[in-house]
Amino acid sequence: MAISTTAAAAAAACLLLSFLISTSQAGSPCPFTSSDHSDLPLLHIYGKCSPFHPPKTESWTDTVIHMAAKDSARLTYLSSLVAKKPTSVPIASGQAALNIGNYVVRVKLGTPGQLMYMVLDTSNDEAWVPCSGCTGCSSTVFLPNVSSTYASLDCSMAECGQVRGFSCPATGSTQCLFNQSYGGDSSFSATLSHDSLNLALDVLPNYAFGCINAISGGSVPPQGLLGLGRGPMSLISQSGSLYNGVFSYCLPSFKSYYFSGSMKLGLMGQPKSIRTTPLLRNPHRPSLYYVNLTGISVGRVLVPVAPELLAFNPVTGAGTIIDSGTVITRFVQPVYTAIRDEFRKQIGGTISSLGAFDTCFTATNDASAPEVTLHLTGMDLKLPMENTLIHSSSGSLACLAMAAAPSNVNSVLNVIANLQQQNLRILFDLPNSRIGIARELCN
Repeated sequence: MAISTTAAAAAAACLLLSFLISTSQAGSPCPFTSSDHSDLPLLHIYGKCSPFHPPKTESWTDTVIHMAAKDSARLTYLSSLVAKKPTSVPIASGQAALNIGNYVVRVKLGTPGQLMYMVLDTSNDEAWVPCSGCTGCSSTVFLPNVSSTYASLDCSMAECGQVRGFSCPATGSTQCLFNQSYGGDSSFSATLSHDSLNLALDVLPNYAFGCINAISGGSVPPQGLLGLGRGPMSLISQSGSLYNGVFSYCLPSFKSYYFSGSMKLGLMGQPKSIRTTPLLRNPHRPSLYYVNLTGISVGRVLVPVAPELLAFNPVTGAGTIIDSGTVITRFVQPVYTAIRDEFRKQIGGTISSLGAFDTCFTATNDASAPEVTLHLTGMDLKLPMENTLIHSSSGSLACLAMAAAPSNVNSVLNVIANLQQQNLRILFDLPNSRIGIARELCN
């Protein structure tokens, strides 16, 4: 029997729709899934694929300036860490915590897995997510009551003494509760808990994290945070032999349309040939990733900087760290001034400012901008020009994308931030105490 014209058209439409869906999934610019067991797509919170923010109408330059304005709170937090006790010793509630990170990964928590987009942070250990019944949380929360593997932890568990700001009675066995401040104007309370954490195709059973009960303020990441520090509560420590203390990430450029990068966990899939520098350890704050920055060159000029301004000092916490949550690289004031002055000297002409950037010049001169090189023990990191300059939204100005530590921060830290890490594969190899850096197109 012949098929009617209407039926034929409907069938053709269905075939076309099926083709479009399959094609869209196969070539999706928003890579939310991975065929690799330990390779997770990495998204920028303001990107086109972000689950948190609609596409911004402002230019990417204005977005960077907006994010960089929050660096002050993060620098305050980082400077507060350097002389504190180890993370295995509790820190009093009310300590200023992290400002919001800029990159998120897609994970599943619980059994069956519940989808969450968690902010990455290399300078924090604990993981935490908003849970059902939470006061002040976003609409997306984790539901402990529908997970067959969820359990809250009591004060007798070893993990309780390792989380910052925990609260337990002197006697008796009760749930392990903890409180933390966040971003200077926010705070939250949480219950320390266990559940299965799904990363790509890997499953980490009995992962310890904070189940948030209440939030005050608006700076807490809406779907939680995943700590990638070096302390006992971090993802790397809790994953044990699964990843062997090795991970890497590739942060996409702010200018890329979809802002998608990747995080690789474990030995498999890591670069075979990569330059490395020793990873230093501060016993007073073992979570931070210190490297030995020995000097900075602008063009062919080694900037004159007093060695003590760069030297690693585990007693004071001075030195240089690599951090995923700070937006633009910050140097202590005398170091930045020396870099800035040499950069201005080589550029010549009129210098102006733009937001956090105080060394801007006519963009027509950016082809002659000098290369900035960070000299690390065992390697030189020559920053690509896209990691050195930021252009105004109109395109008329180019600016040195670095700054001094804020004047209200009593910081001895230099921080290599995420804008300078973009389109680089950063490898963290804890067993061999080294960090590797290689060029890679992350977008």
